[in-house]
Amino acid sequence: MSGNTFGRALRLTTFGESHGPGLGGILDGCPAGLPIDEDAIQAELDARKPGSGLAGTKRRESDKLEILSGVFNGLATGTPIGFYIKNENARSGDYGNLEEIFRPGHADWSYYKKYNGVRDHRGGGRASGRETAARVVGGAIAKQILSRLANVRVEGACVELGGIAVREEDINLAGAMERPYFAAADYIVAAWDEAVREARESGDTLGGIARIVARDVPAGLGEPVFDRLDATLAHAIMSVGAVKGVEIGSGFAAARSRGSRNNDPLYPAGSPGRAVFGSNNAGGILGGVSSGQDIIIQAALKPIASISIEQDTINKRGEAAKIKIGGRHDLSALPRALPVLSAMTALAIADALLLQRRMDIIPYER
Repeated sequence: MSGNTFGRALRLTTFGESHGPGLGGILDGCPAGLPIDEDAIQAELDARKPGSGLAGTKRRESDKLEILSGVFNGLATGTPIGFYIKNENARSGDYGNLEEIFRPGHADWSYYKKYNGVRDHRGGGRASGRETAARVVGGAIAKQILSRLANVRVEGACVELGGIAVREEDINLAGAMERPYFAAADYIVAAWDEAVREARESGDTLGGIARIVARDVPAGLGEPVFDRLDATLAHAIMSVGAVKGVEIGSGFAAARSRGSRNNDPLYPAGSPGRAVFGSNNAGGILGGVSSGQDIIIQAALKPIASISIEQDTINKRGEAAKIKIGGRHDLSALPRALPVLSAMTALAIADALLLQRRMDIIPYER
């Protein structure tokens, strides 16, 4: 199965299924000597792990990280960092009825066709959201690379759930990780609680929108033409299950704007090689290369496909069938997807940073 590795200078390969013994990954390219804060990595995993919040699954997993290689005395050795997370609370019997039938909205049908009729039907196997735990580990290390080498930090929040959005002027990413739903504002939580209760009572699920912001990103990151930074970020974000749309900066609103309003004017910053921007419709990326402004990303996530409402489908024999999905599922991909989106953003930018450092052989005045 190809497509399990992301990155070029910093490469994350993940493995494992939702109902296998465990999952994990290998992160290659981490600079030697980087201090590795395992507590910070575990905190990121705890933010993603199942079993918390009104919108979360009832599956309970400790998601305890075990680093197998590449770290010695708290420092990255420069060799591949191997890590493992054990599955502790899988209930594969909940999925026994799905072996012969395809769930609408899931990867069951497409995996069945791609892999010649072979698929792991237990919780979706490799297509399960549980795969993302390994991404969070890699992303947490990428954040430590960004912080140490360039003082870059990645923040995020949920800005919309079930069609109920935080007003743009009220969005505040500071403290979002301490709020329910990782919400971008305190006042929205009660409305989201009510939306979640209504959806749960009706057997349905909710979609939402997350915002990720990378702050203090240095100018000059990104590789034109095909490896533009925005293209790499879109790849990273779209690789997360349930994501169906990505915006950079003003995104689709730019299509309804005019150049005179959408362009970000530059002003003198008091010294050569520096500039101040009057706005940030570009989302921190110009011509596929970082401009030095904050990189702003929004990701649209579809409703979770596992609903307890009866749906039409077919079985392996091509016969019409009905399905009503049981088991333990999130009611929305948000908020648990937020740490994953943040991790993928960090991996993409850290990869671009390490590639740029290879180019910066001859120092010059910036």
